[in-house]
Amino acid sequence: MVLEVIISVLLVLVVLMPSSKGGGLAGTFGGGSVGVVFGVRRTTDFLMRATQILATAFLVLALVINIFFLPRGVSEGDSVLQNNANQPGATTPQLPPAQSPVSAP
Repeated sequence: MVLEVIISVLLVLVVLMPSSKGGGLAGTFGGGSVGVVFGVRRTTDFLMRATQILATAFLVLALVINIFFLPRGVSEGDSVLQNNANQPGATTPQLPPAQSPVSAP
Protein backbone atom coordinates (compact mmCIF):
# COMPACT_ATOMS: atom_id res chain seq x y z
CA MET A 1 0.00 0.00 0.00
CA VAL A 2 2.88 2.37 0.76
CA LEU A 3 4.35 1.72 -2.67
CA GLU A 4 0.97 2.51 -4.26
CA VAL A 5 0.84 5.86 -2.46
CA ILE A 6 4.40 6.73 -3.50
CA ILE A 7 3.66 5.86 -7.13
CA SER A 8 0.48 7.92 -7.08
CA VAL A 9 2.30 10.99 -5.71
CA LEU A 10 5.04 10.63 -8.31
CA LEU A 11 2.43 10.24 -11.04
CA VAL A 12 0.71 13.44 -9.97
CA LEU A 13 4.02 15.31 -9.97
CA VAL A 14 5.03 13.99 -13.40
CA VAL A 15 1.64 14.86 -14.88
CA LEU A 16 1.83 18.41 -13.51
CA MET A 17 5.49 18.91 -14.47
CA PRO A 18 5.31 19.78 -18.22
CA SER A 19 5.74 23.50 -18.71
CA SER A 20 4.29 24.90 -21.88
CA LYS A 21 5.19 28.59 -22.09
CA GLY A 22 6.43 28.74 -18.49
CA GLY A 23 3.35 27.28 -16.83
CA GLY A 24 2.93 24.07 -14.94
CA LEU A 25 4.65 22.77 -11.87
CA ALA A 26 8.05 23.03 -13.54
CA GLY A 27 7.78 26.83 -13.47
CA THR A 28 7.22 26.74 -9.72
CA PHE A 29 10.43 24.81 -9.04
CA GLY A 30 12.62 26.73 -11.45
CA GLY A 31 11.43 24.87 -14.51
CA GLY A 32 13.69 26.75 -16.88
CA SER A 33 16.59 24.53 -15.85
CA VAL A 34 14.71 21.35 -16.80
CA GLY A 35 14.43 22.42 -20.43
CA VAL A 36 18.06 23.54 -20.52
CA VAL A 37 19.43 20.24 -19.21
CA PHE A 38 17.57 17.88 -21.57
CA GLY A 39 16.27 20.22 -24.22
CA VAL A 40 12.57 20.86 -24.74
CA ARG A 41 11.95 17.84 -26.97
CA ARG A 42 13.83 15.37 -24.78
CA THR A 43 12.17 16.73 -21.63
CA THR A 44 8.73 16.17 -23.17
CA ASP A 45 9.69 12.65 -24.24
CA PHE A 46 11.07 11.85 -20.78
CA LEU A 47 7.99 13.14 -18.97
CA MET A 48 5.65 11.31 -21.35
CA ARG A 49 7.55 8.04 -20.89
CA ALA A 50 7.67 8.52 -17.09
CA THR A 51 3.89 9.11 -17.09
CA GLN A 52 3.32 5.90 -19.06
CA ILE A 53 5.55 3.83 -16.78
CA LEU A 54 4.09 5.23 -13.54
CA ALA A 55 0.50 4.87 -14.76
CA THR A 56 1.12 1.25 -15.78
CA ALA A 57 2.80 0.50 -12.44
CA PHE A 58 -0.10 2.14 -10.59
CA LEU A 59 -2.73 0.07 -12.42
CA VAL A 60 -0.83 -3.22 -12.13
CA LEU A 61 -0.15 -2.68 -8.44
CA ALA A 62 -3.79 -1.77 -7.81
CA LEU A 63 -4.90 -5.01 -9.48
CA VAL A 64 -2.35 -7.08 -7.54
CA ILE A 65 -3.47 -5.54 -4.24
CA ASN A 66 -7.12 -6.12 -5.11
CA ILE A 67 -6.69 -9.73 -6.23
CA PHE A 68 -4.17 -11.05 -3.71
CA PHE A 69 -4.40 -8.93 -0.56
CA LEU A 70 -8.00 -7.82 -0.12
CA PRO A 71 -10.44 -10.29 1.44
CA ARG A 72 -12.71 -12.15 -0.91
CA GLY A 73 -16.51 -12.04 -0.75
CA VAL A 74 -16.50 -14.36 2.26
CA SER A 75 -19.09 -13.22 4.73
CA GLU A 76 -18.59 -13.96 8.38
CA GLY A 77 -22.30 -14.18 9.02
CA ASP A 78 -25.63 -12.78 8.11
CA SER A 79 -26.31 -9.10 8.29
CA VAL A 80 -28.16 -7.54 11.18
CA LEU A 81 -31.33 -7.33 9.08
CA GLN A 82 -31.15 -10.99 8.13
CA ASN A 83 -30.56 -12.04 11.75
CA ASN A 84 -33.56 -9.99 12.90
CA ALA A 85 -35.82 -11.43 10.20
CA ASN A 86 -34.82 -15.02 11.00
CA GLN A 87 -35.59 -14.78 14.73
CA PRO A 88 -38.88 -16.33 15.80
CA GLY A 89 -41.34 -13.82 17.11
CA ALA A 90 -39.69 -10.94 15.32
CA THR A 91 -42.29 -8.49 14.17
CA THR A 92 -42.07 -5.56 11.89
CA PRO A 93 -42.53 -2.22 13.58
CA GLN A 94 -46.01 -0.78 13.22
CA LEU A 95 -46.54 2.76 12.06
CA PRO A 96 -48.72 5.01 14.22
CA PRO A 97 -52.24 5.50 12.88
CA ALA A 98 -52.60 8.36 10.47
CA GLN A 99 -54.04 11.49 12.02
CA SER A 100 -56.41 13.72 10.15
CA PRO A 101 -55.00 17.14 9.40
CA VAL A 102 -56.16 19.90 11.70
CA SER A 103 -57.92 22.68 9.84
CA ALA A 104 -56.95 26.24 10.71
CA PRO A 105 -59.74 28.44 12.17
